[in-house]
Amino acid sequence: MTRRLKPFWLLPVLAGSVMLAVTVPARGQLTPYDPYADSQERPAPLAPDGTIQWGVFYKSAAIQSAYVRLWNLGACRNTNKAITEPVNRNKMIIDKLPEADFAGTVVAATGGLAGGLVAFTEGQAGATAEPLVAQLHPAGVTRLRVNGRVPATVLQPGLVLRLVAEVDERGRAAAALTAFEVVTPPADFKPDPVRPGVRETIVGTVKRIHKDVLTLEVPAGNVRRLTFTVAPDAVATLDAARLDLVAAGDAVHVTGRLWAGDGAMGAGTVFVSDVTITKPALPGEAALPAAAGVAARP
Repeated sequence: MTRRLKPFWLLPVLAGSVMLAVTVPARGQLTPYDPYADSQERPAPLAPDGTIQWGVFYKSAAIQSAYVRLWNLGACRNTNKAITEPVNRNKMIIDKLPEADFAGTVVAATGGLAGGLVAFTEGQAGATAEPLVAQLHPAGVTRLRVNGRVPATVLQPGLVLRLVAEVDERGRAAAALTAFEVVTPPADFKPDPVRPGVRETIVGTVKRIHKDVLTLEVPAGNVRRLTFTVAPDAVATLDAARLDLVAAGDAVHVTGRLWAGDGAMGAGTVFVSDVTITKPALPGEAALPAAAGVAARP
């Protein structure tokens, strides 16, 4: 069967243990009717040992939707094999697929940490093969890391920055900002209060960026709104778990379970547990080391 890369607004969303093709982004765990609920337990996103669990993938959303409709109408109660056998063949348990490593170049990315997608071609940049599509877990448990150095034009509201600076009692910086990090702190992270007149590490969230004026918010202490002038040649170092920082041309390395059969996107859907994105080197800088070696394809 010929597979085509579905438009990126058709996001596949794991709903409990059911994969559905929908026209809206994933919004947490949905709970549609599951005809296998009596015989198959829906796994938690993480096993006790930390292994990511995916559950069941339905190769054809149309077959599954038709079966749900028949069930709701009372026309099927798991007794007609002409109906139940195709439905049973339609499911595939993702966690039984072998894990492998894949590496290549990003073609496009969409969505967020929960249920996002990264399309990529294997091999070096410029490859013309049909892309694989990395599917991040809808519960947001896929381990994503975006790293590298990029111009300060990456700044946008909502980014969390870590930087070293000195501000006065009104939160105004004493010098232009030339370097900072974009990070993703742990969920329970609490920043330290900012001390006026002390050069120190500050962690805050971008509230506003207008031309070269950056406003940060720090939810601790008395000085909570900070203002910086961003130098024209300022550089950001990325170490974050944000899919909106991923762009075409970035290097990608993923670990996941490949499904290239019916219902797969592109050359295959990789249900990923780990994703590492590396930005191209800035002009005059050496590229970051490549990710870990890639194992043989299953």
